[in-house]
Amino acid sequence: MKPFAGRRVLVSGAGSGLGRDCARRLGALGADLILVGRRREPLEATWPVADIRPLDHADDAAVAALAAACPALDGLVLCAGALATGSVEGSPEATFDAMIAANLKGPWLMCHHLGPRLAPGASVVLLGSNIGIRAIPDSAAYCVAKAGVHMLAQVLALEWAPRGIRVNAIAPGPVRTAMVDARIAGSPDPAAALEALSAVNPMRRMGTGEEIAALAEHLLGDGSRWTTGTVIPVDGGATAVF
Repeated sequence: MKPFAGRRVLVSGAGSGLGRDCARRLGALGADLILVGRRREPLEATWPVADIRPLDHADDAAVAALAAACPALDGLVLCAGALATGSVEGSPEATFDAMIAANLKGPWLMCHHLGPRLAPGASVVLLGSNIGIRAIPDSAAYCVAKAGVHMLAQVLALEWAPRGIRVNAIAPGPVRTAMVDARIAGSPDPAAALEALSAVNPMRRMGTGEEIAALAEHLLGDGSRWTTGTVIPVDGGATAVF
């Protein structure tokens, strides 16, 4: 029997990037998937037999409606997010609001509304970022929002512990996703930007979506039953040594 057979897991941001990688890995392991994202077609391409729920995770009414019709969940993997660059002084209010909505308000609303749908012993994985642990230039609003995601995981680990529900955050470094590729393509020198991102950790390479999905699998599985409230950098050692 596949290890996730009979378990229902909801994955947000499942139409691309790390959300798609996590969903495909969990689906291959037998999970019954509910996939959330803005557009139906990319979600169907991720896992055609999944329960597809297109919505904006920062829309309170839409998430409330999702929760009202959602069956009990054994796992929740919240990967949806967005990236905009800029310093504190150089970013307009709209950029800050957009980063908070996409990266922090969305996960907050998903947990707020779907929390009651989590079965006893369920596991929740939030996608943070290693630049929510350590600041870098020109990503101020994104850094702040992802730091909030990490604290959200820790608060929920405390609140949901009496129900046996575990909550952890993964904090990846640069991973080759569409979002990162767009940032590279928009830089003045894309080749130099790619080389720089690959050099920000001792292993001197970018991560892969499969590596992030493997950790999500572990955190959702029975082998991590005493792991909760953690923020785990997966960044080739950058957080540890730089």
